[in-house]
Amino acid sequence: MAEHRSMQRAALLDAARSLLSEGGTEALTFPALAERTGLARSSVYEYFRSRAAVVEELCEVDFPVWAADVSAAMERAGTAEAKVEAYVRQQLELVGDRRHRAVVAISASELDAGAREKIRAAHGGLVAMIVEALDEMGHEQPRLAAMLVQGIVDAAVRRIELGAAEEPGAIAEAAVSMALRGVRG
Repeated sequence: MAEHRSMQRAALLDAARSLLSEGGTEALTFPALAERTGLARSSVYEYFRSRAAVVEELCEVDFPVWAADVSAAMERAGTAEAKVEAYVRQQLELVGDRRHRAVVAISASELDAGAREKIRAAHGGLVAMIVEALDEMGHEQPRLAAMLVQGIVDAAVRRIELGAAEEPGAIAEAAVSMALRGVRG
């Protein structure tokens, strides 16, 4: 029975990722989740109490995978500067990934305070990855610089998601350039 519930929960999360990726926030409804998974709508409520609960669990499941991808890219980099570049590039490469699109599809305002805090903590862990590289580069305030680099990444992510006139590759190049010039200077 526990295995069956686990499989159903995983199917619901996968359906939620697809719905959010395909249609954004408006597409994530319990009737749509029920239809995608073949469950009765009332059964969806047995797994999740709200859309925010679905998104909270997506963050809990998907964010560590995303962070591991960023960490692995940084580990492959040879120098502290290359780690900063990998940090920026890998996050921007993940923008099109369903996991990422699902996590950012619903604004934090729809989540309760506990869920927002979990997401903030997860992002804090991501930012902590780059602090050491910035410290190695001799930056006087590596934690502050890490937060500002993440701000560049966040702005680039929004630009890509908006379908900006620039190609995603050009946005990534500009973000990497700005981040590296900022942490060097």
